[in-house]
Amino acid sequence: MDRPVTGPAKLAAHAYRAVDVPVQGGDLRVGVWDPVPPPADAVPDVLLVHGVTSSHLAWPFVVERLPGVRAVAPDLRGRGVSRRVQGPAGLSAHADDLAAVLDSLDIERTPVVGHSMGAFVALVFAHRHPDRVSRLVLVDGGLPLDVPPGLDTDQLVAGILGPTAARLSMRFAGDDEYLEFWRGHPAFQGAWTPELERYLRYDLVGDGEGGFRPATSYEVTAEDTRDLTAGQTLPDALAGLRHPARLLTAPRGLQDEEPGLYAPVHLEKLLAEYPSIRHERIAGVNHYTIVMGAEGADAVARAVREELDAAAVR
Repeated sequence: MDRPVTGPAKLAAHAYRAVDVPVQGGDLRVGVWDPVPPPADAVPDVLLVHGVTSSHLAWPFVVERLPGVRAVAPDLRGRGVSRRVQGPAGLSAHADDLAAVLDSLDIERTPVVGHSMGAFVALVFAHRHPDRVSRLVLVDGGLPLDVPPGLDTDQLVAGILGPTAARLSMRFAGDDEYLEFWRGHPAFQGAWTPELERYLRYDLVGDGEGGFRPATSYEVTAEDTRDLTAGQTLPDALAGLRHPARLLTAPRGLQDEEPGLYAPVHLEKLLAEYPSIRHERIAGVNHYTIVMGAEGADAVARAVREELDAAAVR
């Protein structure tokens, strides 16, 4: 059962619509925020790619800070309404789906912004479809994670995602119980908003037995996590990186803990290995609130605007 997209579908400067894009294995759900009123000149576009257990509704926090920009954000296969798409996931499959999204909306080339796993997808998209990408904004993701060697898939998922992955096997009586589960999450203490609540309601789907579950399956999460940590797709994409790219990182992680997804020593090594990637640490945010909180969304939107301006000049 799909959860309807309710609430503030029309932001102050945007009108929201949902479209379904045919991809291999089914239809991908895509959210589009069109500028209101429509600009007289050509509308700049930005493609937004969410994280591993997220959905396209992670992005209104950023979109509302981008007046005059058309924002396009899919539910990646295996998430949200796109959970119905059949076939394997993995970074390459997601990247090819993004190309289909741009084709469907007649977007030739655009900046791409990816959060968490979406940053890894954005890099692979740029590698597989280089003519479709102008610039990259990687938000707390994209560069290799510091994970111990020799872990099996379940250990990788648990080590990286922790309770975020554990909830995927949980069942809930309805919206109230699911929202209560999230209200106790340390990442959102003091950061609860109507937009966040709408995002969480959208994530809950029927389990076929009278209860509800998160839309993302554990299996697809495990498949993607294994690919981005142990596959060759990401190293190849980084080795072939030719697009201007900037990385924004959060000092706190999924549980609002320090040092976050990228510890300073590990990050320093990565930036030395990939010197073309510009880096900025966003103070006062965690892995979630860097896109779903006011301070984080301000910083991400500012970076997007700068990359749009740079792309227009180029």
